[in-house]
Amino acid sequence: MEEAAAEAAWSPGRTGEPTAGEREILRVLGRSPGGESVGDAILVSVGAAIIEGRLRPGDDLNSVDLARRFRSSRTPVREALATLEREGLVEIAARRRPRVRRLGLAEVREIYELRAELYGLVSRRVVAHCTDREIGELAEVQERLEHFAAASELDGYFWANVEFRNTEASLAGNGTVRDVLDSVGVRTLQLRHLSLSLPGRLATSVEDHRRLTRAYADRDAELASALTRSIVRRGLAAVERSGWSGFSD
Repeated sequence: MEEAAAEAAWSPGRTGEPTAGEREILRVLGRSPGGESVGDAILVSVGAAIIEGRLRPGDDLNSVDLARRFRSSRTPVREALATLEREGLVEIAARRRPRVRRLGLAEVREIYELRAELYGLVSRRVVAHCTDREIGELAEVQERLEHFAAASELDGYFWANVEFRNTEASLAGNGTVRDVLDSVGVRTLQLRHLSLSLPGRLATSVEDHRRLTRAYADRDAELASALTRSIVRRGLAAVERSGWSGFSD
């Protein structure tokens, strides 16, 4: 990666509230925003840069450079990169620099298949167990999706989309399902962001979610389940058509 691109990938020493990407990584890893260590700061900054495409598959992650940028020793850098390796975002090989992991297409298809079926279950549970007020929470997120889609704000739309899925999983009330979704979710965020960045995808996605929100309001469990599985599979199909260079050979 060229120096200018590397400088733009993350913001060491940034003050203020965590970004949406940083909050999501902290949530999945069970960390609390606001009081993170320097290791957590490295973890969330590099992780968000990978998810949002500022660091791309195959890019080197220079531990010395990261330590300098974050004004730390190399130990927090190594710990942060090891955590990102466990989450499937980074590859660490002997006698080589860590780098942003390339994904196998077969692995990606398996993950998307799992997510489609689990979110189908989530949708059925939302219809069966949620009050009108709780389903209204999804309608509120849908309003944000509509706003960002109308403004063509990709990152805003993407993180509102993540919020929609997280809200569904929380409302479904099945902690095991949510834990499984979180266990595979971080490594697919990069692909979900890529999918929504493709021409025409925001308009398709917002309409799909509009129909899903109506199915929830109508208490139609089977339609909601079918729609949500279709949304996940449509995202995978978009990635497959994109010619993305981040898949491994």
